[in-house]
Amino acid sequence: MSRFIELIEAADEGKAGALAELFDLVYDELKRLAARQMAGEPAGHTLQPTALVHEAFLRLVGPSSDRSAMPAMCRARGPFYAAAARAMRRILIESARRRKAGRRGGGRPRAPIDPDRIAAPAPDDEVLALHEALNDLAEIEPDLAELVELRFFGGLTLRESAEVLGIAPRTADARWAYARAWLLAEMADAS
Repeated sequence: MSRFIELIEAADEGKAGALAELFDLVYDELKRLAARQMAGEPAGHTLQPTALVHEAFLRLVGPSSDRSAMPAMCRARGPFYAAAARAMRRILIESARRRKAGRRGGGRPRAPIDPDRIAAPAPDDEVLALHEALNDLAEIEPDLAELVELRFFGGLTLRESAEVLGIAPRTADARWAYARAWLLAEMADAS
């Protein structure tokens, strides 16, 4: 049995220090994924890769999470990172929504805006549009949506994503090309 699985089981049993040791074991890989994801975020972003890693880890196995509800497949290394990518996605979407709400006035009274001073769409708008399109894709092609989550929000390479999903890299490449085209068309229709 791998050390990863031993630590997950020990954490489930409530053994002291198991979560800390599990965190040490997966930290470097989660930090690499978070840094890759945060590279695409706008300058001045208040969420840092370290904070993203900590928040995602806590959502997966922290004291307030229900580890018994974690699917059995997440008890292997690859699916665990896929679940971490989904957690990072949710955190980044929540962060984008909070920032966007603040830009929209955050409850302050409306004021007239000069049309010549309206800025181009912010990256947060693009992330939210992608999120909506990805939800639509998940309804009709959940495998493609999971691949996009792993690549875009998890920062995995095509080869790493194929390994996590248990498919051939060529299959992942074809699905990635299709998913990107579908999402771009969906996002263009929405705007």
